Amino acid sequence: MGTRARPADGAMTLAEIKEFASFPASTQRYIRRSLDVGLERHDALQIWSRDVVEAASINAQTRIYERLHEIRAMVPDDSGLDSVEPFIAPLITVSAFDLGQDRLPGFAPYRFLYERLIGAGIRPWLPAAFCGAAALPHLHPEKRRLLLQSISEAAATAPGWSNREPIFYPEWVEKVDSTALPH
Repeated sequence: MGTRARPADGAMTLAEIKEFASFPASTQRYIRRSLDVGLERHDALQIWSRDVVEAASINAQTRIYERLHEIRAMVPDDSGLDSVEPFIAPLITVSAFDLGQDRLPGFAPYRFLYERLIGAGIRPWLPAAFCGAAALPHLHPEKRRLLLQSISEAAATAPGWSNREPIFYPEWVEKVDSTALPH
């Protein structure tokens, strides 16, 4: 028998779509681009590069995102400190790159992206990685302040996290020439 969609799945998908739609256009673009790079879905250079600066950024992102494979393999099953050190340092490094691109203006879009790049198991670790990356000196002090203020107390002190995998993975959408449409 095939799997049947439950009403809750549709509601959760709609909630994910609404959350994505609430982000600024530049953040939406960066998330879609990052998913193409991190999940190796499409040729990100071909789709997303508008100029040499953006091409250089995508190339740098591709190099940094090579660490995602090891991060996915090391997501700890529990909060034991033994497994944290080799895992959290690469996660903070990749997170610092993304925050330094100035396209993820707060914790919500960061969490949205990383849940998709790594999976639901990353959720307990995202507040620590975000705060660690947002506090690094490579960011302007004002940017650090805004990022750190964007994480709610509820997100920072959550007693538990959902293990439900994300459903909605935004992708590139070709523009349609409206003059070519039949009237």
